Amino acid sequence: MSYNSYRPTQSSTPAVINLIIINGLIFLAQQLSGGERGGLTAWLALKGPATGAFSPYELVTHMFAHANWMHILFNMYALWLFGSMLERNWGATKFLIFYFACGLGAAFAQILLVPDSVAIGASGAIMGLLGAFAYTYPNVEFFIIPFPFAIKAKWLAVIYAGIDLFGGLSGGGGIAHFAHLGGLVTGLILMFFWLGKRRRRY
Repeated sequence: MSYNSYRPTQSSTPAVINLIIINGLIFLAQQLSGGERGGLTAWLALKGPATGAFSPYELVTHMFAHANWMHILFNMYALWLFGSMLERNWGATKFLIFYFACGLGAAFAQILLVPDSVAIGASGAIMGLLGAFAYTYPNVEFFIIPFPFAIKAKWLAVIYAGIDLFGGLSGGGGIAHFAHLGGLVTGLILMFFWLGKRRRRY
């Protein structure tokens, strides 16, 4: 859990709020169709090529499915927290291109590195947003419960990358760690080559 030391005073930006609404509606549909083990979730999930059930549309649809309430609430909070500021800077079109590019980067990392896996969630795309936020606002501070001290955005990205690298190399534990890393790396690459000429803030 985390809370931040800066206050995003702007209202939620349109692309972010629409993504949150779509994710919420799909999550409710998942619950009505059997939850994490239901047919809709299975249809939306990203299935690695070794499963024998991969379909190309899953590269996108997996970003809109979530396993449980904690999964979607954490992801949607992070989407709002990082995404609103970035969309305000870039505009909705560039933000959406960036978001889906990070999600695709996450998907390819997952199916290439863990080809027998099944994954759902917007976490990979959101890790790309974290990378972009840390690149743009490296010294904005966050408090991570239970630690009683502030952590700058740039170190927050490093901490999450370290956790996912360790988790991925140690077997995953049911979490798509390599998808997270793929999204983060894609986001940083895009920031460096696509948006890197802009001066960073703060």
